[in-house]
Amino acid sequence: AVVSTQSTGDDKLLKNVWMVVRVDGKGFHAFTQDHDFTKPNDKNALDLMNCAAKGVMTELSDIFLAYGQSDEFSFVFKRTSTLYGRRASKIISTVCSTFTSHYVFHWPIFCSQPLKYPPSFDGRVVLYPVEKDLRNYLSWRQADCHVNNLYNTCFWTLVQRGGLTTTEAEKRLNGSFSADKNEIMFTEFGLNYNDEPEVYRKGSTILWKQAEDEQTKRKRRVLEVRHCDIIGDLFWEERPDLIV
Repeated sequence: AVVSTQSTGDDKLLKNVWMVVRVDGKGFHAFTQDHDFTKPNDKNALDLMNCAAKGVMTELSDIFLAYGQSDEFSFVFKRTSTLYGRRASKIISTVCSTFTSHYVFHWPIFCSQPLKYPPSFDGRVVLYPVEKDLRNYLSWRQADCHVNNLYNTCFWTLVQRGGLTTTEAEKRLNGSFSADKNEIMFTEFGLNYNDEPEVYRKGSTILWKQAEDEQTKRKRRVLEVRHCDIIGDLFWEERPDLIV
C-alpha cells in the first residue's frame, strides 16, 4: 500500500508511516554531456552523489537509510519522525536544497572540470505504511539500476570498442533482453558483466553504523556506503533493527 502525500487533506503527512523523499537530477542527460562525464559510468560523479547524500543524512538525523544510483537518491525517514511537523513542502524543499548545496560545494573535490552552469534536483515524497512495501520500493530502485546499467554498459561498449555510432548501437540493442546484452559483451568483447564494479551494478546504500574512535576509543555513529544487494533477504536479516 502506498499512501498519497495529501491523504490528510493538507500539507502535513500522515503519522507513523515511513517517508521516502527521492531527489532526481533535472536535465542531467544534457548536464552530463556538457560536463564530459565518462560513459557509461563516471566514478567521480557517483562519489560526488554519495557525498551529497551523506551531507543530507548528517544534517537530517531522522534519515536512517538512503539508496542512490545514477542521478537519483532516495532518503528513508524513520516512521516516528516529526521533522518540521511532517509538512511535505518543508521536508522536500529542505532535502532538495541540502543535497544540491552539498553537490555544488563538493564538486571541485571530485570533478576536475569547472561547473558551466548550476545543477538542479527536483524531489517528491511518498509514504509507506508497511515494511514490505518499503522494501519493494528500494528493490525496485536497485532493479532499475541493474537494468539501466546493463543497457548502458553494452551500449557504450558497442560504441567505444565496437566502432558503432550511437544510432547503430541503439538499433542493435532494440528489443534485446538481458541475456542478449550479456552475450554480446562476452562473445564479442570478452567482457563479463558480473566483473563490473558493484557500485555500477548495484548502486549505493548508505546507512549509519557504530564505529570506535581511534583516539578516544568511544563508540560513535558514522555513515557507511555499501554497494550490495538489497533485494534479497540477507541484507535485512543481518540488520533486523535497521527499519525503524
